[in-house]
Amino acid sequence: MKVLSRSFTLKEKILLLLLSLILVGLAYYQFVDQPVRSALEIARAEADSLSVELTAVEAKLAKMRRMRAELEDVTAGGTASEMGSYNNSKAEIAMLNDVLSEALQYSITFANVTRNGDQIRRNFTLQLTADSYETMEHIINSINSSHHRCLIGDLQCTATREKYVLDGNITVNATATFFETMVGGTPDAGLPESRPAA
Repeated sequence: MKVLSRSFTLKEKILLLLLSLILVGLAYYQFVDQPVRSALEIARAEADSLSVELTAVEAKLAKMRRMRAELEDVTAGGTASEMGSYNNSKAEIAMLNDVLSEALQYSITFANVTRNGDQIRRNFTLQLTADSYETMEHIINSINSSHHRCLIGDLQCTATREKYVLDGNITVNATATFFETMVGGTPDAGLPESRPAA
């Protein structure tokens, strides 16, 4: 049985060729062009996302380099201090006792601990008597540059005078603060609740 036994006319052949070209074009559009365009859009979106991420990483890297340079500057000067974890009071008192052993006499009075978020402040007053200005200066510098982060506030020095010449003992009254952190610290009954930042 011959269903397509007749020959196509030139017009029919042209129409079949055009139909075939249209079908090939549609197949190309559906199975090649659209998937490639979609893949390119996804790749562009990923490239944009990676570019933003790269910019953020470069900013962090630049910040870390600055921090490393600052840290190297600090450690090169020999004045690096550390904010110990709460409750570091025993180590701080031991350091004060060691440094103040050069004084003729001294008295330390600690105030209540204050807390602001993770930062702990241990305020204290210090009175000491040293036998010379050099001894007093060495004691204050030792406290200021100790391994424990300490900020000396008010500092008053008086000396005995004899005939308008400094001679004799030096008396020092000072206020200072040790700084600690709750990172790695264990709360106890002496730790107040955190107060909001002012």
